[in-house]
Amino acid sequence: MQQCNLQTINITRNAVGRKTREMLVIALLLACSLVAVLTTAGIITSLAFEAFRFFQEVSLFDFLFGLEWSPQTALRSDQVGSSGSFGAIPLITGTLLISAIAMAVATPLGLLSAIYLAEYASNPARAIIKPLLELLAGIPTVVYGFFAALVIAPMLRNTGETFGFVISSESALAAGLTMGVMIIPLVSSLSDDVINAVPQTLRDASYGLGATQAETIKQVIFPAAIPGIAGSLLLATSRAIGETMIVVMAAGLAANLTANPFEAVTTVTVQIATLLTGDQEFDSAKTLSAFALGLLLFIITLCLNVVSLKIVDRYKEQYD
Repeated sequence: MQQCNLQTINITRNAVGRKTREMLVIALLLACSLVAVLTTAGIITSLAFEAFRFFQEVSLFDFLFGLEWSPQTALRSDQVGSSGSFGAIPLITGTLLISAIAMAVATPLGLLSAIYLAEYASNPARAIIKPLLELLAGIPTVVYGFFAALVIAPMLRNTGETFGFVISSESALAAGLTMGVMIIPLVSSLSDDVINAVPQTLRDASYGLGATQAETIKQVIFPAAIPGIAGSLLLATSRAIGETMIVVMAAGLAANLTANPFEAVTTVTVQIATLLTGDQEFDSAKTLSAFALGLLLFIITLCLNVVSLKIVDRYKEQYD
């Protein structure tokens, strides 16, 4: 009887110890989750606070719908342009233009590369091609910027002259093409993983019904992988929107309101970096405008996430 009591006490102690350890692990996991939540909340709060100070000096309407961006402020109030121009439309159009060009390059090349690697490539070929393709993701963006400024931009300018087009030395096209090459591995790698995650039973069922491999990819595999592919494209778009160095070196700093990819433009991130470079005083509209641009960029990214979730919900399928 005494031995049974001792075993019962040991079992109880072990159960209490396991429960305590589980609670500690849960608390640690909760703390790690709160770090991400609190960091996001801190970023949003700081952006909103500084942006509110900016909008006390500049009208929200002028910022969102203004057609001229010239944040240079004068040292004296009687100087010309002392109030500056803070219309964000040229920055938004420049950001969207370069991102659209980049995605027009990365989307077909990345998806076709992923389909080839996942469905057609042999194991030896995949072992060689995939690491080489992903090697592009490890190249620093400043190197891409040098490549765009020294190779892509002169090549586009010379080609344009041959066919009678005037292409600026710093153009949205040069930045977009280079950025598109940079984000190809992002689209390809994530899409490859998504395609490989489609159940093999779907392929076997399609082949059993007499479909060819191309028909199976088009009508079975690709529709099933759309939610993951949409996520990879969203991530690539966010990467393109947030790129700075390539735009600085290939597209310039001119805030031109244009849809012509042959002209120089700038983006939101480039202007944020420019405004916060060097010693700045956080009591002028010029410096505070960087936080307003940051908040605007956050809202744009949030909208992209919402659209992506809608797409995922629209095409999502459940597999047993």
